[in-house]
Amino acid sequence: MSLSDDALRVRRSAGAARADVRRTLEGIGSLTRLRRQSILLMVVLDVFAIILAMGGAYLVRQAALGAAGDLSEHIFDSAAVIALGWLLAITLFNGYDPRLVPSGTELFRNLLHATLAAAGIIGTVVYLADIELSRAFFLAFFLLGPPLLLLDRVLIRRTLNSARTRGRFRQGVIAVGSLAHVDGIARTIHRERWLGYDIVGAVTPTGSASTSELGIPVLGPEQDLLRIAEDLRPGILLFTAGATASAEEFRRTAWKLEHEDVSVIVVPGLTEISADRLRMRPVAGLPLVHMDLPRARAALKWTKRLFDIVASAVLLAVLSPVLAMIAVRIRLHDGGPVVFRQDRVGREGHHFEFLKFRTMVTDAEAVLVEMTERAVQDRGNAVMFKMREDPRITRPGRFLRRYSLDELPQLWNVLRGDMSLVGPRPALPREASAYDEDARRRLSVRPGITGLWQVSGRSDLAWEDTVRLDLYYVDNWSFIQDLQILLRTVRAVLASSGAY
Repeated sequence: MSLSDDALRVRRSAGAARADVRRTLEGIGSLTRLRRQSILLMVVLDVFAIILAMGGAYLVRQAALGAAGDLSEHIFDSAAVIALGWLLAITLFNGYDPRLVPSGTELFRNLLHATLAAAGIIGTVVYLADIELSRAFFLAFFLLGPPLLLLDRVLIRRTLNSARTRGRFRQGVIAVGSLAHVDGIARTIHRERWLGYDIVGAVTPTGSASTSELGIPVLGPEQDLLRIAEDLRPGILLFTAGATASAEEFRRTAWKLEHEDVSVIVVPGLTEISADRLRMRPVAGLPLVHMDLPRARAALKWTKRLFDIVASAVLLAVLSPVLAMIAVRIRLHDGGPVVFRQDRVGREGHHFEFLKFRTMVTDAEAVLVEMTERAVQDRGNAVMFKMREDPRITRPGRFLRRYSLDELPQLWNVLRGDMSLVGPRPALPREASAYDEDARRRLSVRPGITGLWQVSGRSDLAWEDTVRLDLYYVDNWSFIQDLQILLRTVRAVLASSGAY
């Protein structure tokens, strides 16, 4: 077959792929319409939340300071100013950006900033307009309002993410770049289905292949990108780090797509780096990205240690009746020891005595070696030993593991300084001996009772994903992230997914 025949075959393959992708994209709703509906829903729920906050503040004011006959009249006079002022502040602080709904954190922060601005705007207008308004009502209103507004966003986010996970409100994506980069992004997107992205095709530098390793059809070379985008009208064009277009070509492509119903996402070469470590500083027209160094040392700060000491001491005191009940149940079941003690590897490779409520038969360690091969076949994880149906687990142990109650004695490890509340999972010596250079980075900080991988899938994750998430935590540590992980841990434990 001649070179021209090869080129003709590839061109025909790309044409057939475009026809298939066009049919797929036609079945996906308009991105613009979805965003408009999201904005309308947020505004309606915000108005409802503001009305509820007004009613609640009115009741609080009357109950705290006694009935005021003219209070309802004053509230009625200022209701429009209050509602419009707050809605305006939310709009100005980007609180209605539907693109921020799936992740939530930035949207929540914008909403809180808008609340502070709204208090200033409304207070100023009420003062200048000489509107009589109870200060107790004003304070109660701005204490009740923010939680209700945040609840709106949480409900919208969870509903949307759940619907996208089930296959609704998906967005068709055409990825631009080398096939290796496209497949790398596709694996992440496929795992995080709540994002709502479906990569339906790829545009590569040469367009010479027909499909990627994951079966993503190649629609043509990058030189045909504009024609492909105008023909197929995807919801999103995603440029990976392997895209070869120059800055000028990229700018011209963006100009030509300006009137299309399409969003553009650029995936930089910098991956696994949190947004707060990056700073965009345009210099002479160049968008220079400044990156802070990794934060493993920051995760050892005294503030984190002080929080661990206080929180673990309080939890041990509050949960002491629960700990006693669990201990009695384990002892009555088979008469064996209540606490399971094991050698684990902590920060910088130092060993410590790891504590758990015993959930297995008393000779569980003796039969571990012969069961390791079964675990690899069961989960494909040759480093961390986990079995979905481990016959060594006792009947009370299954309940304890399902809700992670067996981990409670580790609060004593935290109080002692062996562990932290949040961090990478403490490794067994045999596991640590199998670590490669990247995995050993997990030992830079104290191990934790919970961590990013536990709230992202727990035992269902492959070893590579576990390492990736733990390295992300170590390199991007922040106190806010620790608090978020602790909150997500509660939800993960109650859901009991991936716990065995």
